[in-house]
Amino acid sequence: MPTGAAFLTELGIRSGSGAVVRDLDGNDLLDFAGGIGVVGAGHCPPEVTAAIKRQADELLHVCGIVATYEPQVALAERMNQIAPGDAPKKTLLMNSGAEAVESAVILSRAHTGRAGILVFEGGYHGRTNMTLSMTSKYGLFKKGFGPFAAEIYRVAFPNVLRRPPGMDPEQFVGWSVDRLYDALVSQVDGSALAAIVIEPVQGEGGFVPAPKPFLQAIRRICDEHGIVMIADEVQAGMGRTGKLFSIEHSDVVPDIVTTAKSLGSGMPISAVTGRSDIMDSAHPGGLGGTYSANPVAAVAALETLALITDQAFLDRAVEMGRRLRVGLDSLAEKYACIADVRGLGPMLAIELVKDDNLTPDPDLTLEITKGTLQRGLITIRAGLYSNCVRFLPPLTVTDAQVDEALAVLDDSIAEATAP
Repeated sequence: MPTGAAFLTELGIRSGSGAVVRDLDGNDLLDFAGGIGVVGAGHCPPEVTAAIKRQADELLHVCGIVATYEPQVALAERMNQIAPGDAPKKTLLMNSGAEAVESAVILSRAHTGRAGILVFEGGYHGRTNMTLSMTSKYGLFKKGFGPFAAEIYRVAFPNVLRRPPGMDPEQFVGWSVDRLYDALVSQVDGSALAAIVIEPVQGEGGFVPAPKPFLQAIRRICDEHGIVMIADEVQAGMGRTGKLFSIEHSDVVPDIVTTAKSLGSGMPISAVTGRSDIMDSAHPGGLGGTYSANPVAAVAALETLALITDQAFLDRAVEMGRRLRVGLDSLAEKYACIADVRGLGPMLAIELVKDDNLTPDPDLTLEITKGTLQRGLITIRAGLYSNCVRFLPPLTVTDAQVDEALAVLDDSIAEATAP
């Protein structure tokens, strides 16, 4: 495999169940990377694997463009039911988060007749040419890969930790809203924008939640100028924040939501769900793909949704998030290198710095993730400066496993920061 497809760990994994994976040497490890947010319902949920096995005996592929089949229709219907908002909806099923985001952009352009797309610093939307153009963090994701797509406009995301000196958080958010309005003068007119695309909680950007007033301002701008508001829920959706969609915390209803990752419990499937009038904007044949809505992936998503949409499941996710947050806050009081504990619900990260000036410390972050791995806990980094440790455990993780992970993290930070 090519050098560019680098590994975050040197692990070789044989099997997984719940929050635990077993490597090729027979060691069991707690997985708090969760396939980068994919295994929200745990590794190999029995209901999901049973559905996959049944479907594999009936139909592996026919192509959703050639013919329809029950799992494809049932999944689209289910997504239409659960997506935010009361307007009539339709769902396009694709294979990956990047495909979902790109399809949402295509539909927005077709609906509005405009080209411009507004995105935010720290955002991550995928690795196709369009979504890579929308993605921030140039050095890691984009270096040497241009030219990129045109008509992409990028403005600052309100990261409260890194606000200007002298501003309190409320003032900073208000100032950020003002800068957003300024961008519609200095960078692009609202009449030229097809869509504003935002992660309600930035994933690769370091688990930074978008403040509620900021999301509300985006909604107002979209309403005023006829712009499509797209919530990229690929990482933060499907129960990851304790609600089915992370934007539900803000009471803002987007026009389109994109989902993937935990939707399929590891099977390659994604969804674009939005207002019917927008979703019907493309001409017949303008959307789709050979493997999109694959029947095996579709039944996996249906069974995963049955688990995740259960209120008891979501309540447990919230409870787990509280426990993890308390533990991380305790570590932040103990170690000066932890500048911030943030996220939404059980979607949490710590940001590591060198000093009171908030100088990012990516080297320490790497040492800590190596340390947790040596102790049997898989963690991975995130953040615009690669100086955050993010926690994406299966939402089924037990209290005992959360406590064990916190103890391992404590030991790893202590070792990494020892004089």
